[in-house]
Amino acid sequence: MTSTRWLDETQQRFWRAMLQGQSLLQTVLDRELRELAGIALADYEVLVIVSESPGHTRRMAEIAEEVGVSRSRLSHTVARLEKRGILKRTSTRGDGRGVNCSMTDEGWALMQKIAPIHVEGVREHLIDLMSPEETQVLADVFTRAAEHLRKAV
Repeated sequence: MTSTRWLDETQQRFWRAMLQGQSLLQTVLDRELRELAGIALADYEVLVIVSESPGHTRRMAEIAEEVGVSRSRLSHTVARLEKRGILKRTSTRGDGRGVNCSMTDEGWALMQKIAPIHVEGVREHLIDLMSPEETQVLADVFTRAAEHLRKAV
């Protein structure tokens, strides 16, 4: 039987600060987007993926995977954004089972408005608190962690 590898004091402090910091950052960014642009952070994440895709169109299954939500949850999110005229769903050509999600002109106009709000929040509440060297180290660490975790899902 192997013994438990407990976290030392520094590791424990890092782990708890990371969890709390991520939660607080998402809460603050969500509040800012809702107050200043009338959109939730979770909805914005979907819009970013679609807006950065060729032709502002992406398969629903790919969006769900990238955002890390179930297809059902994504479908509800997209339906809500579709009602607002921001996104639209269409069948994938040549594949009757697949569904594409596309950004409308109204959606693109909204992205032009809200992207600066979001990036300013990310800068104010995270990026500007770190040196460029710290940002590079954290980018490397969390990229490595994300790659490791993708294999586990």
